[in-house]
Amino acid sequence: MRHLPENHQSYRKSFFCHYKSWKLMKKNNDQTAGITRRQFVVSAGGLGFFITAGAINPGFLKKRTQTTAESPLEEVTAWVQIGKNGMITIFNPAAEMGQGSMTALAAIIAEELDADWNMVRIENAPVIPAIYGLQWGGKLGGPMMTVGSRTIKGYYNGLRLAGAQARKVLLQNVAEKWQVPIGDLITEPSTVLHKISGRKIGYGEIVSFAKIPNPLPAVTEQDLKDPATFRLVGHVMPRFDIPAKVNGSASYAIDTQVEGMVYASMSRSPINGTKPQLLNEKEVRESDGLIDIVSLDHGIAVVAKTYGQALKAKKSMQIKWSEGAKAEGYDSTKSFGQYQAMVTANSSDKIKVVLESGDAAKVIKSASKVYSGDYFTDYLCHAQMEPLNLVVSVAGDGQSAEAWVGTQMPDGDRNSIAKVLNIDESKIKFNTCYLGGGFGRRSGFSSEAAIIAKQVKLPVKLIWSREDDIQYGAFRPISLQRLKAGVDNKGNITGWQHDVAGPDERLQTGGVKMDYYSIPDQSVRLHLADHGVRTAFWRSVGHGPNKFAQEAFIGEIAYDQKIDTYAYRRRLMKDSPRHLAILDKVATMSKWGAPISKGRAKGLAFSDYGGSYTAGVVEIALDPDSGQIRVHHVWAAVDAGVIVQPNNAIAQMEGGIVMGISSTLFESITFKNGKVQQSNFHDYPILRMADAPESIEIALIPSSLPPTSLGEVSLPLMGGAIANAFLTLTGKPLRHLPFTNDKVLEVLAG
Repeated sequence: MRHLPENHQSYRKSFFCHYKSWKLMKKNNDQTAGITRRQFVVSAGGLGFFITAGAINPGFLKKRTQTTAESPLEEVTAWVQIGKNGMITIFNPAAEMGQGSMTALAAIIAEELDADWNMVRIENAPVIPAIYGLQWGGKLGGPMMTVGSRTIKGYYNGLRLAGAQARKVLLQNVAEKWQVPIGDLITEPSTVLHKISGRKIGYGEIVSFAKIPNPLPAVTEQDLKDPATFRLVGHVMPRFDIPAKVNGSASYAIDTQVEGMVYASMSRSPINGTKPQLLNEKEVRESDGLIDIVSLDHGIAVVAKTYGQALKAKKSMQIKWSEGAKAEGYDSTKSFGQYQAMVTANSSDKIKVVLESGDAAKVIKSASKVYSGDYFTDYLCHAQMEPLNLVVSVAGDGQSAEAWVGTQMPDGDRNSIAKVLNIDESKIKFNTCYLGGGFGRRSGFSSEAAIIAKQVKLPVKLIWSREDDIQYGAFRPISLQRLKAGVDNKGNITGWQHDVAGPDERLQTGGVKMDYYSIPDQSVRLHLADHGVRTAFWRSVGHGPNKFAQEAFIGEIAYDQKIDTYAYRRRLMKDSPRHLAILDKVATMSKWGAPISKGRAKGLAFSDYGGSYTAGVVEIALDPDSGQIRVHHVWAAVDAGVIVQPNNAIAQMEGGIVMGISSTLFESITFKNGKVQQSNFHDYPILRMADAPESIEIALIPSSLPPTSLGEVSLPLMGGAIANAFLTLTGKPLRHLPFTNDKVLEVLAG
């Protein structure tokens, strides 16, 4: 991460990059006010395809017309602009946090527009959810946020239509200019071609005479390309964001420099819910470079001329924290016993039936054999490489502001700042920056900086240290999964009960359903307990702990029944050919059943997420003296519908697998007396490069189905697959994530 000094020559460049997309849109807004769309096109110096939202979603257009009649621009969608030089600008509405969305979404539009990819440039879209919002409830125009691996599947169809409509406008203009039937025209990359005469004209040349028809031509799915003719979607392409990240020119929020900017650091509640009282304010105010002290409900911030001065002042603060918070005295290691007791007694604060199919209890009671097991998962921290940071500058009159933020939810963070300042969100100039990792953590943290900037009346850069981020994190919750199954005399599972216990309903039940396994009678219940600690979405959310428990449990049943675990899953998938094909693919890739080196074993697991399905195999070894598990090789096959960018898809699968191994073997947050016991990577270890598998092989299953979620589907494989490999290697089950050396030794000794 680069810390640029004030007045650095790259400041201007950084500013330009941050503002470019917003300035363009603001200019367009200004010019459009009170003039016609055609005049706007001329003044923009190029051809702006303000594609009617109606072409993408008729219901959405009607809604916008009713609510924003005074603002014509808001009734259309601005995704593509073409300059007279032929350069095509495509606006990216999603956060780019390493997953490649900036390239993949642009490729979808460029594909249907038939654009020359070498003439395409990509810019972050301004924060206008009504135009750039994610598909939500079946319609575009939802919130602008990059979460839940929804980006490709959420924008895919709408952006294809947008690209097709822009291409249709180009064809109409050329047909009129040349006085030929539009049906005699075709396109090649960034070129319109008259099939009969062979005449050609580039997109940039068309701009010089083109007119935007009113109304814009309607497009339907019949206007879309045959996927067999795709030359961008489904093909390997270089990622747009990589060169800047490699040469260091990419701008993150922490790179932002603003004239007169000061730095803030903050001490936050060591026990969630406690309030601060500063005991030595006079002494702290005498600190070198100190500008101000700002009190918030959950902490105290110090503002100084430099970050070093802010850290020093922060360290000098003596804070008395209030008593009586709900989390006070909380001990996470004791939770598991409490969960076991409340599941047994049905005595939790709240019980919710998640799934009830048939009569699982009755079937299990009459089964030939009954299996049961309790599986545990610790709290997890996001631990993204770039800790949270942002810059907020509030105008002197407090009636407008500007922010630079790397966030998964730009409109949510913009609204938080507006709320703090008690001004309309349109008064916030919001600059979306690159994100150094997200995983669900990077949103909803802007209000602190807004409060501080409002008080000091200076541009403020607020930086969370690694310690801040881990100790005041928002964690994947702790949980218990109690599984119980009955099998018939052939070993078939006939009844299934799954009880989940832990805090935060939103985060606990993802992945509890297993539609691909033929188990006739099932019951899933959630038992809630509130400890008053902060929890939040973490990559793969509930699928991580639930898939671990399910797949480890099925592996244990197969092991006891003396049936190969792959063969056992084939039996369970007898009615699910799509899923069976994935399972068979990974078995072939991994040479399942072939001889393996002494001291090693393979484990298998299956998972789903957001409509995608994947199967994975790991090959592990165990050091019986230290208890260390080493994952040597991983194979995974995934069916995620149409794959827009194969290299992105493979990279996301690999990233999820590496993060899954890390969370399975190393990561754990624990609470003692209400406080997080870990503070940095020395006591919250994540997988190091030396711990990475020697090979990861990914197979993308060809599909013509619409794209589904891909970014989180592979992570949940690792817990179950490693547990099953360990079971094969040692004959003993692992049931508590993470599988740290101490826990492994304890299991081996037992």
